[in-house]
Amino acid sequence: MLSIGRWYARGISGMVARMPTALVIGARNLGYSVIERLLADGWQVAGGARSAQTLERVRGAGADALEVDVTDPASVAGALRTVAERRGRVDLVVNAASPYGGSRSGGPFGGGPLADAAPSGFEDWSAMPVRGAFAFLSASARFLTEQGGPATVVQVTGGSSRRAMPGRGLWAAGAFGVRALTQAAALELRAQAIHVALLIVDATIDRSGGDDAGTADPGSLADAVAYLAAQSPRAMTHELQVTPALDQWVP
Repeated sequence: MLSIGRWYARGISGMVARMPTALVIGARNLGYSVIERLLADGWQVAGGARSAQTLERVRGAGADALEVDVTDPASVAGALRTVAERRGRVDLVVNAASPYGGSRSGGPFGGGPLADAAPSGFEDWSAMPVRGAFAFLSASARFLTEQGGPATVVQVTGGSSRRAMPGRGLWAAGAFGVRALTQAAALELRAQAIHVALLIVDATIDRSGGDDAGTADPGSLADAVAYLAAQSPRAMTHELQVTPALDQWVP
């Protein structure tokens, strides 16, 4: 379990222990597992999503529920302010949302070969993931810089951020953009003890609750987020790739 003993707030008589606070955006699948893990570790947690059904599930887990559009910087900033107003400060911000663009109806996953791509292919497959990462990272960077003090930011993406595949170049273009923005944020914020990390899930996430060694377990991915959140400014992991045992690892 993640120790919460290192989190402190300044009280009248010095430094006193406090409960850390997290905002997890994209609370439907992986994000929900992260919420469950953090709650079990004693964190104060808010879950952000757009779906009323997802928000109700977040409340049922015992977390605060906030309507958030991860592609809108103002929406992300508003959620961060709300969490801070309720809990005092924000220690961890996670973006597990997967925004999609266009209709994406018909054709192969990833947009297909570039020679056959539709005129709307870039908007359908590439633009929205980058827009979501930009809104999330820019709003988080601004808020956490103004807040001051150590904090952690985790952006989640897929294995396409490491290499493109034939027929999925448009999909990979979005993931590459997410990776580039996260790397920039990490370089810009580390001197202020704000830890920015990219969690690369290079696998299909098993949402059935089964025991398939060839898929990624949401609970294990939540453990990876907890690991990143527990690091100190003296030892920051800026990129963590998770690959199931039966998948081929591509460095």
